[in-house]
This record gives sequence, structure tokens and C-alpha cells, in this order.
Amino acid sequence: MAKTIMVVDDSASIRQVMNLTLKKAGYDVIEANDGSDALGKLGAQKINLIVCDVNMPNMDGISFL
Repeated sequence: MAKTIMVVDDSASIRQVMNLTLKKAGYDVIEANDGSDALGKLGAQKINLIVCDVNMPNMDGISFL
């Protein structure tokens, strides 16, 4: 079973590049566009690592963490 990484960033292009790169490396990827979105996706499955932007609308990375 592949490890799961959540990518939290308000930039769709950054999320897309991270998603493609991590999937090529064999990881499952969950994307979220801000901290609020990420919180809503946390309970869905076990997440092994979170890569999070700091400066985002709605809920920034510091508040999310």
C-alpha cells in the first residue's frame, strides 16, 4: 500500500506539479486548496505526510497546523 501525502496550497499549478511528481514517485496524493479544505479531508484516510503552504486565504497554513 502506497503512503499518502496531502498537498495544501491555494495555487492550482503548484498542487498539480506536486501531485504529478509525487504520484510518479509512487505516493497517493490528496489535494486541498486551503487549511479549511484540508481539515475537511483529514478524516477520510490515513495521511503519512502533509506539505502545506503558509500564505493562503480562508485558513492559512499556521492556523491549519
